[in-house]
Amino acid sequence: MKSEWKIAPLRDLVGYIAKGIPPAYTEIESATTIRVLNQKCNRNLTISYTPSRLHDTSKRRVPQEKLLVNDDILINATGTGTAGRVAQIHDVPCQTTVDGHMIILRAKKDMVPRYLGYAIKAHQSEILRLDEGSTGQTELNRERLLSEILIDYPTSVIEQQGIADLLFALDARIANNADINHHLEMMAQAIFKSWFIDFEPWDGIMPDDWREGTFSDIVSGTLGGDWGKDAPIGNNTQEVYCIRGADIPDVNIGNKGKMPIRYIIPKNYCAKKLAIGDIVVEISGGSPTQSTGRCAIITQSLLNRYDRGMVCTNFCRAIKPLAGYSSFVYYYWKYLYDQNVMFSYENGTTGIKNFDISGFLEIERIFIPPKGFASQFAESVEVLIDTIFANGHENERLAYIRDTLLPCLISGKLPPPCRLRRLSPLQEGGSAGRASLLEGGGA
Repeated sequence: MKSEWKIAPLRDLVGYIAKGIPPAYTEIESATTIRVLNQKCNRNLTISYTPSRLHDTSKRRVPQEKLLVNDDILINATGTGTAGRVAQIHDVPCQTTVDGHMIILRAKKDMVPRYLGYAIKAHQSEILRLDEGSTGQTELNRERLLSEILIDYPTSVIEQQGIADLLFALDARIANNADINHHLEMMAQAIFKSWFIDFEPWDGIMPDDWREGTFSDIVSGTLGGDWGKDAPIGNNTQEVYCIRGADIPDVNIGNKGKMPIRYIIPKNYCAKKLAIGDIVVEISGGSPTQSTGRCAIITQSLLNRYDRGMVCTNFCRAIKPLAGYSSFVYYYWKYLYDQNVMFSYENGTTGIKNFDISGFLEIERIFIPPKGFASQFAESVEVLIDTIFANGHENERLAYIRDTLLPCLISGKLPPPCRLRRLSPLQEGGSAGRASLLEGGGA
């Protein structure tokens, strides 16, 4: 029997809604501190604890109802370009709340919390527009959020749960792949440090056939960037993908990133085209707490993801290591970046910081192994890098499936998974293959 579907404003489906607290921040963790999430913790669907801070409850009490519980829905209340972002927290690891720039939503008892979370996410684009007409600090209009966002839902809790389980299974697989990629990257960095920094295979002593030098000794040259035009015009006819500094974190965890398509002069493309083994370095940007100098290595796995050639933006440079040294240079560069060495090579006292890549290549002292040993290291980490990109590719496909299914399932255009599993091949018009696929695809 088909479940009845209803539509209701969001205010009718939430049992609790509140803004977060004005925190009394502290840097020292103690028995009286709890975690506070902020706008940056909202990764637009998921929550990260990385930028959270500590709040001292002895200085300012936190009402019990404002401590997060599993499946609370969090929406950014303020922020240019971020007000209205929706995320849901599923496993609260410690006592946690949010600051005043976020809103907590908690589903009523007759609503499956995860279903409501996905239903609200399905209205993301509408929610992002609820701050229009405001002045100064961009702020989400909470009254409009509660009254104008209309939620479709099946009255059957079982069907709500079936929809939520299917979508959550996709998200869980994405999160698992991301976790695997993090550990694979940590393994690669640990191998590098063991071999080239701590010399553990040689009892902490650098082998005699190694030498001290600089990156310039194992780099054949650099390539400039090109931003070109956003449409073909004049001589700018070569269509390329352009990797920016903002794309580097995504590329390093195996994601395709959001590289824009640009149009550059064909002869410039011939001179600046990125190839396997090149390393792209961000030379402009950063922040007081983040230095310039972030890098990404160009691999076959990355290039396979794109149907056009690739250059870097003019806010980056690409370096070309000698044959056999690309992985060594990449992980040495990342090691030094994590040690905050790049701060010493920045210039520009106001505005955007610039990285003195030429000075870094010529001055920074490193220990250089023979080519054969560098190549052996590359072979050791190549399988890790390829796996990271394979997992990243799978995550993009899973995210596409989730984002395609989401509006259809939440609107009732597709039957909930719990009913799909009960359909027979005859009910499906004799399509045994389709029925079998649906049976295996339910969460």
